[in-house]
Amino acid sequence: MNKYTVAVLVRNQSGVLNRVTSMFRRRQFNISALTVSETESSEFSRITVVFDGEETYKQQLINQLYKLPDVCSIKEFNSDNSISCELLLIKVENNPDTREDVRNAAEAFGATYVDYSKDSVMLRLADNSGKIDDFINLMREYKILEICRTGSVSLEKGSTTIRQTINF
Repeated sequence: MNKYTVAVLVRNQSGVLNRVTSMFRRRQFNISALTVSETESSEFSRITVVFDGEETYKQQLINQLYKLPDVCSIKEFNSDNSISCELLLIKVENNPDTREDVRNAAEAFGATYVDYSKDSVMLRLADNSGKIDDFINLMREYKILEICRTGSVSLEKGSTTIRQTINF
């Protein structure tokens, strides 16, 4: 199975997210990450979906998404044509015995401290999914109290934008 990242530009209206994600469910794709936000214009929202599947079924899904009335444009991303990023917030125990190790790991990965208390520290890391997975795996050596991570966000490299291919 392959992993795909697709951005779907939609009209910013209620119920659109449900209609788009229902298309994935009906085609039995497992969504591993999902982010949604308004774009530079409040008229549109951008849905970024990371999912697993086979190439032929993925193309069928994209064709079906284009048939939804609120879908304006779809872009598929890969590491060659885009920049992707994800955000992680992780809370670990603030233990004097491991404090220096956690600090060194955070520094090595470029994570920043965003909260500090007697019992816990919270770190923020923005990077690609692989680096975030690596950081979480390293932090498993310490006591993780809580993790929250966003889905992937992606933009195409260069001056091309998703709005340049709107299909009305």
